[in-house]
Amino acid sequence: MQTQEKSYWKTLRVESLSQAELLDNLIDEAEAVVIGIGAGMSAATGFTYVGKRFTDAFPDFIEKYRFFDMLQASLFDFEDLQAYWAFQSRFSLLNYFDQPVGEAYVNLRQRMKEKPYHVITTNADNAFYAAAFDMDKVFRIQGEYGLWQCVEHCHQQTYQNEALIRQMAEAQADMKVPAHLIPYCPKCGAGLEVNKRTKEKGMVEDYHFHEQKQRYELFLKESQNKKVLYLEIGVGHTTPQFIKEPFQQMTQANSKALFVTMNQKDYFIPHEIRSQTVRIDEDIDETLHKLVRK
Repeated sequence: MQTQEKSYWKTLRVESLSQAELLDNLIDEAEAVVIGIGAGMSAATGFTYVGKRFTDAFPDFIEKYRFFDMLQASLFDFEDLQAYWAFQSRFSLLNYFDQPVGEAYVNLRQRMKEKPYHVITTNADNAFYAAAFDMDKVFRIQGEYGLWQCVEHCHQQTYQNEALIRQMAEAQADMKVPAHLIPYCPKCGAGLEVNKRTKEKGMVEDYHFHEQKQRYELFLKESQNKKVLYLEIGVGHTTPQFIKEPFQQMTQANSKALFVTMNQKDYFIPHEIRSQTVRIDEDIDETLHKLVRK
């Protein structure tokens, strides 16, 4: 654990605190909490893209395509839409429509219930909904596995059809869905795909996305001069432009702010905010469990 003394935060001057106690006290002391959630949070609560969860769900795809994890598989350029939807229908059920409740998410929600907070996440799964978060306080900036968009991005609208997803998962054979089940764009006739952002094409951002974005940006604006805790949990360096870099920039712009990173990996911290940074490197799931008030 690395902490630097900061005059605005009394907690940082208290010695002999465990990491969980330190975080608990910082949350109490904060006037607002902005939470950034990355893949490490879902992995900590069991929603991994590797290992048994992957091999149990996709043994046939692993054998045929030699996939090494679920993320690689979800981004694979399949030979046709029948194969694409055979994989994506099963993937969407596992990581969205049938996603179980994650204890780490429930513990985070319970700890934040009396605090002004807002969440931004790069995860496209449904963990926040499953854990009964107030979804008006969650901004899913990288899309959602349960939504579809036109592959050509011909218009800014997303679609959802859970019943069709379940039908595709049930009716597929030899890693192909029946051709008549393939969804197509109602505007241009191109195929549909899962709503998620790519480096090449970005993603469709519909009215619901912009509602989420506006609520998040309003919270940031209302909190910008307060004692803000920018708390990132399980955020790596795959897409630092969405959480890590903005959190660090907002911390630097506000002398009363504190940047707290929960990650077992020790990522670089800019020199300008090292006196306003706390690193928590203990297990995410265990730490959040200790925060829940009995």
